[in-house]
Amino acid sequence: DFTAKDPGGNPVKLSDHLGKGYLLIDFWASWCGPCRRENPNVVKVYNEYKGKGFDVFAVSLDKSKEAWVAAIKKDNLTWTHVSDLLYWDSEPAKLYGVRAIPSNLLVDKDGVIVAKNIRGEELGQTLKDLLN
Repeated sequence: DFTAKDPGGNPVKLSDHLGKGYLLIDFWASWCGPCRRENPNVVKVYNEYKGKGFDVFAVSLDKSKEAWVAAIKKDNLTWTHVSDLLYWDSEPAKLYGVRAIPSNLLVDKDGVIVAKNIRGEELGQTLKDLLN
């Protein structure tokens, strides 16, 4: 578990987002090209499954709050976002052993990891299989 601040500066605890279904813990940054190219797919999957037991908890490895917030808005990322703005020294990234981004973990309601680094069609198919 960890706590980090949302764009408004409010502390948000990861564990407060568990227990409701499947949660994608998504490590990304505004400056990461592959992350930004994957965002439309995550948006599509989120919009399809958000009312069916799926949510996203995004952890940014940004240094600039302005760039981070601008990317959230530009990419239409409407889920929970946190960052300590420490770039590769991000405490949540260290805690989860993240050494490259994009990186993600799909966890169940109990916090058990059910998939790692799933992107593109695989993310949608995995959720379809798990939720149906």
